Amino acid sequence: MTSRLNHSILLPILVLIQIVICNFVWLGPYVFLSILPVLVLYLPLSRGTVTDMLIAFVIAFLTDLLSEGILGLNTAALLPVALFRRGIIKLFIGADVVIRQDAFSFRKNGTLKVMAAIILCQAIFIIVYVLLDGAGTRSLSFNLIRIVASLGASSILSFFVANLYSDDNKR
Repeated sequence: MTSRLNHSILLPILVLIQIVICNFVWLGPYVFLSILPVLVLYLPLSRGTVTDMLIAFVIAFLTDLLSEGILGLNTAALLPVALFRRGIIKLFIGADVVIRQDAFSFRKNGTLKVMAAIILCQAIFIIVYVLLDGAGTRSLSFNLIRIVASLGASSILSFFVANLYSDDNKR
């Protein structure tokens, strides 16, 4: 129960932090930061995929609405992450976590497994985001550099956010 409560409080705070990042942190044309994929990855497993996608839609739409940029861009990039979330967890962390609807963390499941899941979620999000944002107006080399640079920066930031969600760290 306390874990669910912590997630309910932490999620809106982190969405507000993402909105602040979108509005005030500009690292150049090649790098953008997003913690949205890790927020979706750490949704409780007791919900179904459709509910996860609805939550992802609301989170991303609020981010789009309250930050500068193209309306619907974060939404379109975050929905595939919500769709593939359970498969990613099964692939890297194990099907038993999904079956038991257990929370996963760095200490319980291993740092490499959780980091791999975070990086794959970030990669899905960033590839869709960059390709939709460029939409035929940017060169392939620009898009590839932007994908790699944004994936690196966003993944590092996401590791810190994932530590906030880890139940092992709360005593």
